[in-house]
Amino acid sequence: MSLSAPFIRRPVATTLLTLAIALAGAIAFRLLPVSPLPQVDFPTISVSAALPGADPETMATSVAAPLERQFGRIAGVTEMTSTSSRGSTSITLQFDLDRDINGAARDVQAAINAARGFLPSNMPSNPRYRKVNPADAPILILALTSEKHTRAQLYDIAATVLQQKVSQVEGVGQVFVGGGSLPAVRVELNPSAVSRYGLSLEDVRGVLAKTNVNRPKGQVSAGDRTWEVQTNDQMPATAAAYEPLVLTYRNGAAVHLSDVAQVVESVEDVRAAGYVDGKPAVLLVIFRQPGANIIETVDSVRALMPRLMAGLPGGMSLSPVVDRSPPTSRLPA
Repeated sequence: MSLSAPFIRRPVATTLLTLAIALAGAIAFRLLPVSPLPQVDFPTISVSAALPGADPETMATSVAAPLERQFGRIAGVTEMTSTSSRGSTSITLQFDLDRDINGAARDVQAAINAARGFLPSNMPSNPRYRKVNPADAPILILALTSEKHTRAQLYDIAATVLQQKVSQVEGVGQVFVGGGSLPAVRVELNPSAVSRYGLSLEDVRGVLAKTNVNRPKGQVSAGDRTWEVQTNDQMPATAAAYEPLVLTYRNGAAVHLSDVAQVVESVEDVRAAGYVDGKPAVLLVIFRQPGANIIETVDSVRALMPRLMAGLPGGMSLSPVVDRSPPTSRLPA
């Protein structure tokens, strides 16, 4: 008896079975994930450290080297690369494909803690790490531009408002803000004037550091009553507040910061810049969560854009400049 004989003798059952298979296939087709590339998660961790003002050689010897020595002791590391530039170091660790990324992250954190005693004491923050997949690329890049606002103001809005709101969209994994930096007061010293008053760069740095220390002041007790001493030693982030700062006294006269330096209101990193169509812009680089649908995530972010633009100050505009969803095949509506 041939394989097709039972189906020939029962045409009704055969027809219903065929329709059921076709219906199941149509439903399953609608549920298939849409992605331009296969989903492959590489156990990769990126570590970044910052030391403002340090040259690349100092970053490599004082920051990257102690971290690399500790990372080299982690089991399962197949590749470790580091890049040092002015003021920053980036180290990428790639592990065996069978290594659990969460366990690797715990080992990396332990290695960072072990290396902290060998790192420069004046680092503004501990090295940070994040789990990344080098096979993933940004699914959407938004540009924030303005004709009348400064780059610092654009970055401030992007980092404090837009980044948080976009991160809450379902399917969005990470949002990075680039093309600028936060507002800051920059002190541009005149070496001749500093030397004329018998000062050094370290003297000026020490005065600025002491001026912005915000530490507990203690308590005042009398009998069964105690009062907390609360004062704010941090200065306003304006150039006018720093200019009259007294550095030292010479011949009975005060030497102010404005006597040896030009104090300007600028940004933390003057070398970070972004442009779109020749205009200054701050970019929001959006990555998806592992396994999230690119099209649905992009559509969700685009649906949120009218509300984001409604909350922006006048003169700012938000527009997409890179969108990975058009090259991805879309399912029929």
